[in-house]
Amino acid sequence: MLGRGRREERREERHDGPAGPVGGAGGGANRYQMTQRMVSIGDDFWIENERGEKVYKVDGKALRVRQTLIFEDRGGKELCKIQERMLRVKDSMEIEDADGRQVAMVKKALITPVRERWTVNLRGGPDLEIQGNILDHEYKIEHGRQRIAEISKKWFRLRDSYGVEIDPGQDDVLILAATVAVDMMAHPER
Repeated sequence: MLGRGRREERREERHDGPAGPVGGAGGGANRYQMTQRMVSIGDDFWIENERGEKVYKVDGKALRVRQTLIFEDRGGKELCKIQERMLRVKDSMEIEDADGRQVAMVKKALITPVRERWTVNLRGGPDLEIQGNILDHEYKIEHGRQRIAEISKKWFRLRDSYGVEIDPGQDDVLILAATVAVDMMAHPER
């Protein structure tokens, strides 16, 4: 009984607390609502928090030979960009900061019939692992064996929507950008 009670407490701490401030600071996990089929080069879309407030704008551009998505805050300030790699367009995507420096590379690591594994190579830091059912938007992002974010359809009842729950102290923009990059590579037909 004690083990189950403690698991339920931890689950409540992770899932029931209100979202903290944007940017990963604060007491509770931050939840964002994403729309499936949102990623289309040339289109813009908003990432909303769980209260339905527009938090980040993603501006889809076709620049030069590369296709680019630019993440902006509500005021239009560029936060980061996602760009397809020219040589391996569908195998990896680069995330750059506002100054054009690469901060991460998202790569497809392993494909199995039910589960997929992806890696986010962070510049100057440890890699993040993405595992689960990518196509159904049910997966986790982990640092080592510690979950730092979870992607799931269970938090929002809207059709074609899924949620991204990010633990406190994480770089929300980077994790959201990695989620969008995985979505683009996993669903190239969009």
